[in-house]
Amino acid sequence: MMTAILRRKMTNGLMMLAMLAATVTVLVPLGLIFFYILKMGFSSINLDLFTQIPKPPGEVGGGMANGIIGSGLLIGVASLIGLPLGIFGAVYLSEYGTSRISTMIRFSADVLSGVPSIITGMVVYGLVVVPMKGFSALAGSLALALIMIPIVLRTTEEQLKMVPMTLREASLALGVPLWRTTLKVTLKSALKGIVTGVLLAVARVAGETAPLLFTALGNMFWSHKLNEPIAALPLQIFNFAISPYDDWHRLAWGGALVLVTLMFSLSLLARWFGRAR
Repeated sequence: MMTAILRRKMTNGLMMLAMLAATVTVLVPLGLIFFYILKMGFSSINLDLFTQIPKPPGEVGGGMANGIIGSGLLIGVASLIGLPLGIFGAVYLSEYGTSRISTMIRFSADVLSGVPSIITGMVVYGLVVVPMKGFSALAGSLALALIMIPIVLRTTEEQLKMVPMTLREASLALGVPLWRTTLKVTLKSALKGIVTGVLLAVARVAGETAPLLFTALGNMFWSHKLNEPIAALPLQIFNFAISPYDDWHRLAWGGALVLVTLMFSLSLLARWFGRAR
């Protein structure tokens, strides 16, 4: 009896040690990445980074204001396209869809979420950039929206499934139409979970570079028109990092710190909404 108890305690201790080692193995590289980005980028954080556009090659100074504003515009337009499609698609799957159609949509969403982002950029390049005969902010937003849609659709569907059926039945028993029950009861009850999925989707696309290389292209100036190439923070980081100029390398590290901080903040906010729910 004592031998069995001792064996179970030893096994439990070894498994706890193994899980601790696995956790440390995951956290140490992540911590090193954050520390190195903070070390290299902190000295580049100043007012010019957020208020000025890049200087011409070889000149010292400048900032990434056009890239920051451009990223905000791209994410905003992508959200206007992708979030309604993802949320309403999830509502259809949860409340209205038949089993066969729902299975096909879920399978398509799962496949789309697993497609590499560079392939998404190539598809939008062929469908939008080539017919328009030019790179544009609209094409970049469409590429980001395609990445957002399956994430929002699947997370929203799971949140709607967690709403108790008794709430729907109570609303329908009072004579409330199904569409109003969906809007006023089901969606409202799952709102915090839906916001969590939306924030995760935004954090997912905020750092995407590959699809923007085929669609938005980027530029070194201010641009706010949807039918023209537009600067984006990930594109500027990529271009500056591979340039031969030391000052552009400095700006790339500063931009990387801003981007990582944004993504980290969105992830923490999504986690907070998840816990609040």
